[in-house]
Amino acid sequence: MSLRLVLISDTHVPKRARGLPDQVWAAVANADVVFHAGDWVTAELLDEFERRSRRLVGVYGNNDGAELRRRLPERASIFLEGLRFSMVHETGPAKGREERCEALFPDSDILVFGHSHIPWDTTSAGGLRLLNPGSPTDRRRQPVCTYMTAAVDSGRLLDVKLVEVRKPS
Repeated sequence: MSLRLVLISDTHVPKRARGLPDQVWAAVANADVVFHAGDWVTAELLDEFERRSRRLVGVYGNNDGAELRRRLPERASIFLEGLRFSMVHETGPAKGREERCEALFPDSDILVFGHSHIPWDTTSAGGLRLLNPGSPTDRRRQPVCTYMTAAVDSGRLLDVKLVEVRKPS
C-alpha cells in the first residue's frame, strides 16, 4: 500500500507568517506521514501539526527554543515501506553536501533537511536521496514558497513533487 508523504520545513510561525496557508494544512490532512525539518518557532505550531497529522516526524531547528528542543530530537529516523528516512535541520554548505550527508547518514535511503529555504533534490554517488522542501512561508531568494509531496511504496520513493504555495486570492 502506497503511503502519501508531505515534507515541510522552516515554517517560522509567527515570525515570518501569522499561520500556515490553508493549502498546506490541506496537504497535511491528506498525508499519511508528515515530515517537518525544523524551525517551527513555537510549540503551539507543533501542537497544531500533532492534531492535524496522522503521523508526524519532526526535528528542531536553529530558531527553535527550549520547549521545542525538549519535545523534538535534533535528528530523526524512521522506516517506511522498507526505506529508511532520516531528517535533520542543517546539513551545512551546498558544496560537498552529498558526500558529507552520505558519511553522516550511512544507513539512510532518504535524508530530509531544511534551513536554507532553498528546495533541493539530489542523489549522492552512493544513492542517498537528499530532499529539502524549501519553506511554505518565507521564500527568501526563491521565486515562490514551497513544500514537497511524495509517495513511498514497496521500497521505492515515488512522485516527488515540489509544490508551489499559491497566494490567497
